[in-house]
Amino acid sequence: MNMFLKSLFALAVTAMVAGTAAAAPLKIGVVPGIFADSVEVAAAEAKKQGLDVQVVEFTDWATPNVALDAGDIDLNYYQNSNYLANAMRDKGFAFTSVQPGILSYLGLYSLKHGSLAEIPDGATVAIASDAVNVGRGLRLLQHAGLITLRPDTGLLGTLEDIQANPKRLKFVEVEGPQLARATQDVDLAQGFPYFILASKAFDATKALALTSYEDDSWAIQFVARQDRAADPRIAEFLEIYKHSPAVRQTIQTFYQNEPRLYRLTWLKP
Repeated sequence: MNMFLKSLFALAVTAMVAGTAAAAPLKIGVVPGIFADSVEVAAAEAKKQGLDVQVVEFTDWATPNVALDAGDIDLNYYQNSNYLANAMRDKGFAFTSVQPGILSYLGLYSLKHGSLAEIPDGATVAIASDAVNVGRGLRLLQHAGLITLRPDTGLLGTLEDIQANPKRLKFVEVEGPQLARATQDVDLAQGFPYFILASKAFDATKALALTSYEDDSWAIQFVARQDRAADPRIAEFLEIYKHSPAVRQTIQTFYQNEPRLYRLTWLKP
């Protein structure tokens, strides 16, 4: 084969590879609930615009990052910036947030007591078991006036950081997605409205306290590997997600038209 034909052959192979890459679906990892539902709606709209998106659902909070790191998916959408930073520090992931999404507030829920004032001495409180959400839950309990944390307590606060516990609350740690089920067995539970709504376990709007004071670092992030963050398919999908009326309506309906439960971070007041 002469040099000219070799060059043509190389160009053809390059074009075939590029075409295959362009045709590959954008794979997005989600967890059940509104993150999955809203991405599914955006994926359907993206398909109409020529962008193929495959939604991959996970049922735990560890696998989506493992899958992203392995290149099995291109994006995931289930973690906030603080959870992401902790995962990157612990596991050495080279990830980056490419867009903040829904900020779903954290709540305190009880199926036995109608107000925080009714929480009895010695009550059992269920909190999340992962490092970031333990700290988040403890800060909410402090904000609600049930405990006091040491002044130097950081984002990764633990039970050992409780300085004052006047009601002598007893704590049990539960994996985040299971807190909705655990609520029936305790006096008070940290609760994620999106899991409660998805499971229909009880009325998520009946929180005794909510983290509406939190900044956008607690919003769920679209996360990519650093070496793939510039993929134009990602930018195209995010534009569809942010500007789709159908996506916005899906989110609003999921949260039962209750703005106390969430905020859309890309819509600035």
